Amino acid sequence: MTYAPGVYAGITNKDYHADPALGSTSLKTLALRTPAHWKWERENPVHKDAFDIGTAAHSLILEDDDSQLVLVEANDWKTKAAQAEKAKARSEGKIALLPKELAQVKAMRDSAMAHPLARNAFTNHRAEESVFWEEDGQMFKCRPDAWKQGLVVDLKTSADADPNEFGKVAFNFGYFMSAPHYVDGIKKVTGEDVKFAFVNVEKSPPYLVSVTELTESDMNRGRYQLDRAKRIYRECVASGNWPGYPAFTTVSMPTWAQNNLDEMEFTDA
Repeated sequence: MTYAPGVYAGITNKDYHADPALGSTSLKTLALRTPAHWKWERENPVHKDAFDIGTAAHSLILEDDDSQLVLVEANDWKTKAAQAEKAKARSEGKIALLPKELAQVKAMRDSAMAHPLARNAFTNHRAEESVFWEEDGQMFKCRPDAWKQGLVVDLKTSADADPNEFGKVAFNFGYFMSAPHYVDGIKKVTGEDVKFAFVNVEKSPPYLVSVTELTESDMNRGRYQLDRAKRIYRECVASGNWPGYPAFTTVSMPTWAQNNLDEMEFTDA
């Protein structure tokens, strides 16, 4: 099923991802990797077990809902019985967790709700509504984790929620593109101006939480890359060619490496 422009509540995560409209993940791949990567990932979707903790945390934190979580009484996933229970849960669209994993997710939920800004973001909000819009004949989509009047919040589970590291994380994972994609898409559909914040929750004790936002300059850098990704997509569709890396490239070592080597030469002189 494909969706017309608008805001939809109640669309399952599976149905949202099945819609061919381009989301931020697709645009990030097109701009920051290659069209060949995008084509392969679209045709060969892969589920990674590492996603399960984050998905479970989203269910508890965003919706206080554990109905899709299946507790498997085992110490690890090494036994055939445990693996069979996990496979059964996944076939039913649910997430299987070991007791220690469920305790981990609940601790993350408790930590998030103990943080005043995070608690406010995840109270009386609209959870995981789906937004679809059209630009120049191409459909796009986004699915805000939490949406309140004037504010959209993206929940991130991570190994390190240190706000001093978030700028690097935002670049490495393309969050600087996701944020303006959501903000601008919501504006196109609803006319509403929203701010965009990230709530970052660590996946290990003491499960620290940080709330961060990107500068407007970095949001605009993201917008440039979004426009570039859309142009790349249109060109690939028109040509039927989804290129990978250039056939040959001359490269330089990183600036820090060059500086270190130059300093060594200067010291030895």
